[in-house]
Amino acid sequence: MAPRKRLSSDASAETSVKDNAPRKPQEPAITESPISPPKWGLVLKLSLFVIPYLYLIFCHYNIEPELRRSILINAVMSLAGFFVTVKMIPVASRYVLRRNLFGYDINKKGTDQGTVKVPESLGIVVGIVFLVLAILFQYFNFTADSNWLVEYNAALASICFMILLGFVDDVLDVPWRVKLLLPSIAALPLLMAYAGHTTIVIPKPLAPHIGIEILDLGWIYKLYMGLLAVFCTNSINIHAGINGLEVGQTVVIASAIVIHNIMQIGGSTDPEYKHAHAFSIYLVQPLLATSLALLSYNWYPSAVFVGDTYTYFAGMTMAVVGILGHYSETLLIFFLPQVLNFLLSLPQLSGFIPCPRHRLPRFDPQTGLLTGTNDGTLVNFFLRQLGRKSEKSLCIYLLVFQAIACCFCFVLRYFLAGWYK
Repeated sequence: MAPRKRLSSDASAETSVKDNAPRKPQEPAITESPISPPKWGLVLKLSLFVIPYLYLIFCHYNIEPELRRSILINAVMSLAGFFVTVKMIPVASRYVLRRNLFGYDINKKGTDQGTVKVPESLGIVVGIVFLVLAILFQYFNFTADSNWLVEYNAALASICFMILLGFVDDVLDVPWRVKLLLPSIAALPLLMAYAGHTTIVIPKPLAPHIGIEILDLGWIYKLYMGLLAVFCTNSINIHAGINGLEVGQTVVIASAIVIHNIMQIGGSTDPEYKHAHAFSIYLVQPLLATSLALLSYNWYPSAVFVGDTYTYFAGMTMAVVGILGHYSETLLIFFLPQVLNFLLSLPQLSGFIPCPRHRLPRFDPQTGLLTGTNDGTLVNFFLRQLGRKSEKSLCIYLLVFQAIACCFCFVLRYFLAGWYK
């Protein structure tokens, strides 16, 4: 306990006079959370994903005990990160509201919910917890002379850089032309530290016509890696606008990435190939767990907004694992809805068609339904094709489409295995 300063006699007398003076009633301290509690029912439903995950690890595939141990340690740490994130989001909400970092839900304009101040940029919590988990995991898995340690820390540096730039974007409201450059800047640590191969395997049907089976792209491959990072971060950022969509699509894609990596580890005999996919799991599991915690607050009706901090962070993380896990083609198929949304958005983003600041559907406060506009987004395209929907129903339709795209990727890989590559 810190020492207390003694009061002089005069000060004591003055204090006694003040004590006898009438006091104004003090306002009660605000102890309750400024946001609604997490939606545990949603978390419980999504946690059923653990069942096929554990089946693949323990029953279906014969994974080496040491590798299985590392994956499970990472999973346990990710679970702890989930609960830390759930606890930290209400705390962070108080601070961002205190600094007037909030927004109003445009899709609820004209209703009571549309006048509520919703805390913004809560993706910063997810990013910080993710980085702490990823750094602490090195103690359990990597040695000082590990070949993967340099690339692992370079990946964390790129992700950390992207979190910083995303938060700067939320605070300063960076223009679109600058947003396109931010991921390429954040990817520099990874590109500079990348020591893997820069070759691609020519598809078997094309190899006889080209005359080679393996093509070394050199610096062009690193350019491709940078462009992939730019696409992944911005594609999640523009496929947004309704409660739960940004985090929901990340949860679906991250789940598909985890399953893909387990399947590749279980079906391979190459130790380096296995460690590349295990490397991917070490980063995706914390992303999935912390994103699931954020989704429990961001699901309709959203208690928090994720901000560009989260979309940039999630996109960069998945780009990093796709690059270092050497399955960027599979990752792009997982991102099929984002690719379609980008193609629909291209005329407006390029300036050929006027692009409003918020390309959102029209909300009818009388019915609570959304109506699609002519803006080039997948959200509006679904509404134009399916008719008016509630915000929650529309988000479910879009996430189901995301899951179908991921399943399509698995089916495509199954039928093309041995023929394409």
